[in-house]
Amino acid sequence: MYALVDCNNFYASCERTFNPNLRHKPIAILSNNDGCVISRSDEAKALGLPMGAPIFKWEAFCKANNILVFSSNYPLYGDMSSRVMAILQQFTPNVEVYSIDEGFLQFKGFGNCNFNDYGNQIRTRVLKWTGIPTCVGIAPTKALSKVANKIARKFPVQTHGVYVIDSEEKRIKALKWIKIEDVWGVGRALSKRLKAKNCHTAFDFVQLPDEWVRKNFSIVEWKLKKDLEGIPTLQLDDVKTKQAIATTRSFEYTFSDLENIKERISTFATSCAEKLRKQGSSCHLIYVILSSDRHKTAMEQHRASKLISLPFPTDSSLIISQQAVQAVSTIFKEGINYKRAGVIVMGLVPTHNHQLHLFEAENPKHKPLMKAIDGLNAKYADNKVKLANQDLKRTWKMRQERLSPRYTTNINDIIKVK
Repeated sequence: MYALVDCNNFYASCERTFNPNLRHKPIAILSNNDGCVISRSDEAKALGLPMGAPIFKWEAFCKANNILVFSSNYPLYGDMSSRVMAILQQFTPNVEVYSIDEGFLQFKGFGNCNFNDYGNQIRTRVLKWTGIPTCVGIAPTKALSKVANKIARKFPVQTHGVYVIDSEEKRIKALKWIKIEDVWGVGRALSKRLKAKNCHTAFDFVQLPDEWVRKNFSIVEWKLKKDLEGIPTLQLDDVKTKQAIATTRSFEYTFSDLENIKERISTFATSCAEKLRKQGSSCHLIYVILSSDRHKTAMEQHRASKLISLPFPTDSSLIISQQAVQAVSTIFKEGINYKRAGVIVMGLVPTHNHQLHLFEAENPKHKPLMKAIDGLNAKYADNKVKLANQDLKRTWKMRQERLSPRYTTNINDIIKVK
């Protein structure tokens, strides 16, 4: 059996955990630079606030309806997500972290377990230990557990947040209930193609002949069909080494001077290098991008990029930052107001198992230096040790005018009991 545990309105729930006064009140969470709505509580959804709404257009609506608006607090959300996933691993060692607020669990060797009771145990423990409400869907396959989770979320009174598909009757009833566009893995284009074949529900989809699905779609759609039929085909995904690592951000404000952009590129490059070292990889290629604000059409636009090929693979912040800064200096154009930049490292190879260059190699002092820097930053957090061309006060320069405290990751923001 598989379970999908989904945190309800995760970002809003994280805010409510440490500020109980927000419970039962409409909440909206904004994207980077306080741009648009990326998460809403059920109360905000009921009032008609749409997902992706630009806040500058909906500010008056939020005030009129007493919708509380917050900037994204990613340190808080990431830490709370880690806590939830750690709790899920107490129920089974087979856990796939699917997203920041979702996790798949596989139950092997559980025999005649009462999965409804087990699902309630999961919900109770997560809520008690973190304050985050969840819904649990349990079924014989991953795709069906997604369907079960949607039922638990849609009908909380009847299901008490847990729904188990453990019979053929329940499976067929669930497939007839869920629309084809709401099935996990069915995107907009695929749903249009299926509707053209009179597939309006998941049940219609599984009635299609296997041969026809294999011929007209890919192996992915065929596996999804078998999963919905109750035949386990989609397995838990193992943690895979990334083939490319990117750090791209919009700036807090537009920058027209090279020095500010160099500082941002150095910070982005250093972040990529830290991620490389964390997964034990080194890169051969560095790709730097720089673009103006495409929304301000009245201003002159410019978008440029440059690819740097290194003679030897590296995970050194010093080298990656230096090369990225040199690259952005060559594509920078005077008189342009830049809004976004990014660094992508590619051509990844294992750090301790790669082809050496005959005439060039990384400075051997870099490895112990990077290890010392990573150790200090891990111990003291907030990236205390930085390169000299980085802003020492802030890593991500974003507009966050409605930011809540980082209750669990900053000692100065911990709640004080009086």
